[in-house]
Amino acid sequence: MYQTQGYTQNYAAAQKEGLTQKELESRAFINTASMLNRIKEHWETEKKELPEALEKNRMLWSIIASAMKEDDCPQPQAIRNNIIQLAAFVFKRTLDLLGEPKPEGLDALININMNIARGLNGSAAD
Repeated sequence: MYQTQGYTQNYAAAQKEGLTQKELESRAFINTASMLNRIKEHWETEKKELPEALEKNRMLWSIIASAMKEDDCPQPQAIRNNIIQLAAFVFKRTLDLLGEPKPEGLDALININMNIARGLNGSAAD
């Protein structure tokens, strides 16, 4: 079973490097997209890593979706709702891939994570 301790430690270490919350979130999305992309590109040798990579991505999206449900979330309600719907899509795609693994099924998850990271990087520059 995947252990969250290392993932949490990496997250905490990045915070100590002086990254803003948006930069930290962007980095997390890029890292999970990169893991999924590596598996996709080297499917025959890396597909055994798929469950762990999907779990890391699911955990990231769980954290983000939970934050959108907090009363003190600064995002407008429409954005919060959209992110929660996107998380629901990610969770469904994750289950689909666990049931029927295929490299092309990773495209949507990779693209979503990279687009979110780009958005966070753009808004971090504001």
